[in-house]
Amino acid sequence: MILTALLFLAIGYLLGAIPPGYLAGRWLKGIDLRDCGSGSTGATNVLRNVGKGPALLVFLLDVGKGALAVLLAKSVGLNDWVQVLAGLATLAGHIWPVWLGWKGGKAVATGLGMFLGLAWPVGLASFGLFMATISLSRIVSLASVVAAIGLPVLMLVAGNSSAYVVVSLVASSMVIWRHRSNIQRLMAGTEPRIGQKQKA
Repeated sequence: MILTALLFLAIGYLLGAIPPGYLAGRWLKGIDLRDCGSGSTGATNVLRNVGKGPALLVFLLDVGKGALAVLLAKSVGLNDWVQVLAGLATLAGHIWPVWLGWKGGKAVATGLGMFLGLAWPVGLASFGLFMATISLSRIVSLASVVAAIGLPVLMLVAGNSSAYVVVSLVASSMVIWRHRSNIQRLMAGTEPRIGQKQKA
C-alpha cells in the first residue's frame, strides 16, 4: 500500500510538472514565459503574451492533469487521503516543475481539475465563484484568490470527508501564497485587468 501510494505521488508530480504554458510560449512565440509578464507558465500569462486560443488550450490541459491524477488514484481504489496527496503532488509539480528550474504556474487551473476529480460539485461551485468575480472585476488574480478562499468553505458545507476538507485548506493556501505579489498589486490598485498588459 505504501509503495502504491508513493507511486501515485510520483505520477501526480510528473503530471503536474508537464508545462503546456511554457511549451506554448516556446513553440508559438519563441519566448520563455518565465521571463515575461508575471513570470508564470499558467494560462493567464499565456493569454497576455501568446494569445486567446493557446491560453484556452493551456487552461484545459492544466485542468486535465489535475483531474487525471486524482481519477487515476480513485480508479485503483486508493483511499481519500492518498487521492488528495496525489492531487497535492500534482499542484506541487505544476508550481515547482523540476525541468523548469522549479518555476512554474500558480496552480489555479490545476487545482480546479484536482477538485473536479475529488468532488465535482465543489469544483464547479468554486469555478462559479471564479467566473462571477472575473465578470465583475475583470481581474484574473482577484478571481483566483476569491475562489481559493471559498473552496474550503464550499467543501465543508458540502459535507465531504475530512481528507477533502484538509486538502482544500492546503490547496487554498498554496494558491494564495503563489498570488502574494498579485495581492500586493491589488492592494496598491495596480493589478492589470483583462486586456491590459502585465508589467514585467
